[in-house]
Amino acid sequence: MTNSIREIEGLEVIFIIGSNTKETHPVIANKMLKAVRKGAKLIVADPRRVPLAKFADIFLRLRHGTDVALLNGIAHVILKKGLHDKEFIKERTKGFEEWKESIKIFTPEYTSKITGIPKEDIIKTALIYGGSRKAGIFYTMGITQHTHGTANVNAIANLALLTGNIGREYTGINPLRGQNNVQGACDAGCLPNVYPGYQRVDMPMVKKKFEEAWGTTLSDKLGLKSTEMIPLAADGVIKAMYIMGENPVLSDPYMEHTVKALKNLEFLVVQDIFMTETAELADVVLPAACFAEKTGTFINTERKVQLLRKAVEPPGDAKEDLWIISELSNRMGYPMKYISAEEVFEELGSLWPALSGISYGRIQDRGIQWPCPTKDHPGTEYLYKAGFPRGKVSFTPTYYTPPAEVTNKEYPFVLTTGRNLFQYHTGSMTRRVAPIEKHAGDPYVEMNEKDALRLNIKNGDIIKVASRRGEISIKAKISRRVSEGTVFIPMHYREAAANVITNDASDPYAKTPEFKVCAVKIQK
Repeated sequence: MTNSIREIEGLEVIFIIGSNTKETHPVIANKMLKAVRKGAKLIVADPRRVPLAKFADIFLRLRHGTDVALLNGIAHVILKKGLHDKEFIKERTKGFEEWKESIKIFTPEYTSKITGIPKEDIIKTALIYGGSRKAGIFYTMGITQHTHGTANVNAIANLALLTGNIGREYTGINPLRGQNNVQGACDAGCLPNVYPGYQRVDMPMVKKKFEEAWGTTLSDKLGLKSTEMIPLAADGVIKAMYIMGENPVLSDPYMEHTVKALKNLEFLVVQDIFMTETAELADVVLPAACFAEKTGTFINTERKVQLLRKAVEPPGDAKEDLWIISELSNRMGYPMKYISAEEVFEELGSLWPALSGISYGRIQDRGIQWPCPTKDHPGTEYLYKAGFPRGKVSFTPTYYTPPAEVTNKEYPFVLTTGRNLFQYHTGSMTRRVAPIEKHAGDPYVEMNEKDALRLNIKNGDIIKVASRRGEISIKAKISRRVSEGTVFIPMHYREAAANVITNDASDPYAKTPEFKVCAVKIQK
């Protein structure tokens, strides 16, 4: 997030797109509702009538995969009405004229034709967002999990730049992270093209700095993204894999292909706190400690570094991740002599100025948001106050392209996937909790009442949902949340795993799979 959770209550306009915030980020959703009670305007854009839509001033029920068109259409109206921030654009951006030409086609009428949203609502949204200088955009995987996910994010950035709603308090582009330490993992270098602090592996000066710090020779070649690894494992190019705290058998698209790829490996190691579906395929399982069994730091969605304290001892042979990694490294010939997680954190701070001013001592009582370059720095609640690191930031032309897989006579329904309030991710933790299972332990597929009537399907019937890749049997849940021609399946349930049927087509840049759109057929 460019801005802070605290600032949500001070926003004039909250624009949520591609996020079921009430169920997936309920604490943040409550902040949004407080803002609404104080007078903030709430705009929700989603193909499903998600719970926050009930409180929205405008609910934009767009067709699946048409986010770029909607965002460009809103920008078109803002420009036409003269609501753009001319001074901000002149002083802090570049490429404006080229981008301006790229959105000329996205009139309200044209945008409505693509998205299915009435042109009046597109205009109203543009007037509300464009008319405020205290407006924040919030999104999650409903934006990123498309073959054009990168374009979606660029279109959001264009909208914030157009109105100057970034670089100040009560504004911002705010992706809500899907897990408690996703931000921290990225910050620490768990990406294939960077070292800690987003320092690129293919930059000679960066490479030299880390070689000197770690006392070894490093490669300058970019690594593979996780979704690139599975096909290469299936082809026999990747022969061994080490999976830590992840369950790709359930979380990756096209499950049959994922399982075949993992079985094709010569050697698979899985490090996790439970025997997941992926761990069941492993040659070696390394039992890890859970969050309550170790000391360290989490960095949350607003860039806040928070201290995690060990509460109980790990059971049995389970060990802290740091101990396991260090021990493996020692035995493989590269000594890692870290005494504690705190020592690793201090090393991070020595190599990345954004963390230099944060210490365990400073976050004993409350977290600090990076960048925090010095020991007396209070932390940074919102980014880019003094300008962008690269100087002027470019507008990026974005063009609407349909999803990779569209409906036809044989596969007439659009399937989208996501989460519900009670279960979490692949259920490896929450599905072991009896009260949760009692309340939300059955898989289901949401379908519109008109579709159900037409197919003679009643609430609770077991139906078959099939795509070009596979099929599952699952209980029907008749719902007004989804529109006609659309079905929704939560991803949590192994006995009716949505990713048996999802499409593994991915964004060409980020390589994120298109979980949010695939064509399916339904039979009773």
